[in-house]
Amino acid sequence: MATATLTSPAGSPPGDDAIPLRRIFAFVAMVFGMFMAILDIQIVSASLAEIQAGLSASSDEIAWVQTAYLIAEVIMIPLSGYLSRALSTRVFFTIAAAGFTIASVLCAMSSSISEMILWRAVQGFIGGGMIPGVFAAAFTIFPASKRPIVSPLIGLVATLAPTIGPTVGGYLSSAFSWHWLFLVNVVPGICVTIAAWTLIDFDKPQKGLLKRFDWLGLLGMAGFLGSLEYVLEEGTRLDWFESHEIVFFSVVMVFGAALFFWRALTRDDPLVDLYAFTNRNFAFGSLFSFCMGIGLYGLTYLYPVYLGRIRGYDALQIGETMFVTGLCMFLTAPIAGKLSAKIDPRVQMMIGFAGFALGTWIASGITADWDFHELLAPQILRGVSLMLCMVPINNLALGTLPPAQLKNASGLYNLTRNLGGAVGLALINTLLNTRTDLHIARLHEHVAAGRQVAEEAIAQTMQRFLDYGDAAEQMALALINQRAHKQALILAFGDVFLGLTCIFAALVALALFMRKPPAVAPGAGGGH
Repeated sequence: MATATLTSPAGSPPGDDAIPLRRIFAFVAMVFGMFMAILDIQIVSASLAEIQAGLSASSDEIAWVQTAYLIAEVIMIPLSGYLSRALSTRVFFTIAAAGFTIASVLCAMSSSISEMILWRAVQGFIGGGMIPGVFAAAFTIFPASKRPIVSPLIGLVATLAPTIGPTVGGYLSSAFSWHWLFLVNVVPGICVTIAAWTLIDFDKPQKGLLKRFDWLGLLGMAGFLGSLEYVLEEGTRLDWFESHEIVFFSVVMVFGAALFFWRALTRDDPLVDLYAFTNRNFAFGSLFSFCMGIGLYGLTYLYPVYLGRIRGYDALQIGETMFVTGLCMFLTAPIAGKLSAKIDPRVQMMIGFAGFALGTWIASGITADWDFHELLAPQILRGVSLMLCMVPINNLALGTLPPAQLKNASGLYNLTRNLGGAVGLALINTLLNTRTDLHIARLHEHVAAGRQVAEEAIAQTMQRFLDYGDAAEQMALALINQRAHKQALILAFGDVFLGLTCIFAALVALALFMRKPPAVAPGAGGGH
């Protein structure tokens, strides 16, 4: 396996341009760790019913298996840049990989819902540290001329992992048991831990940062991001500000945000350096990453809800139907990498955003009869477009930053994608509920008692229940009402897809505001 084709970062003498093989293996191990951490966000989503039955949990409690992971992860992701600088990438990533593996075992061994929620939070917090480090390493150790190879790899993992999460989870829980949702991490986790400790040598620790650690800033950030994630995750279920819990955590979020931004903007060495946002490409790249989170996590949620509630599919059937998107991502990744080296990355992003918008526009015509074949074109467009977008967004957002800012900026960049997912899910659920109610009201007007069409429909439906005597009319009305609710929900799905179309169509125009990066000479690199 030759390494001469991979040149080292700028600053090395021209004659000493080869990247050591151990660094390539170290990077691959880090990518695998990131894959596990992102996969575990969604791996339980299709199997919550099995976990609920296994732990005798209520429907309210089981939602926390996912929420606890997300809240903890969203706090660690921006913190990881500071800790990685303080401890070094080698030590921090090794601790994260080992901790994630141990927490996975403890999740599998949980005997109550309380234990499961605790270990899922630990798993999310520690695992979140593995995600930004991969992005920072990619732009630190590999030269810019090789980013068409490296960037598609991390873009593929960041988008493929949450997409196939429900499929993998559904298969594991149906073929084995829900315990294997977590035990599947053990062997890869041990391998990643050993590889991280043995191979990573990208940087040295800055131990002085630990002495100046901003505990007050951490408190503000945890209150702000943790409460924000909770409000977004639970808001729809708890009817937003009708709930005392949502009001309480909204207040905590506001005070936490004030404390966090005050510390971040006034300290010399804040936990999170927000000045990366003064770079226009990074600011727009983070906005696009936020919107990609809406599309990525939103549709990973929306399609299974439709297939489950309207088509009556089980977890395995949903996974088989949605496999197309993951396959298209995998096949498009190398093409997206080659394109990024040949055309203006802004043009590539515009093509990707337009393709995504076209896919959701086609899906806005959804009916109760849509199956694998009707969903094929929207899913192909989604998979291809995600990869066409992610590669240039990564390159433009992080590729023009100075090396000293990369670790911190990588945390912020990944945070925006996760927050985009949380905001997207909250908006989608809220829109689904409000538009369903609106369509039900309109449908009720059309089938109101006294209308000839309504009377004929009731009379025809009653024929099916004549054996039930006096209850026949009530049963006919109940069935018609059920049909109306189902039709209203389908119309609401169409509205949500139309809303996503508007978002991605707007991004086509916004892509023009990014600066085109300077051309990279062969062998030119990033910082060290």
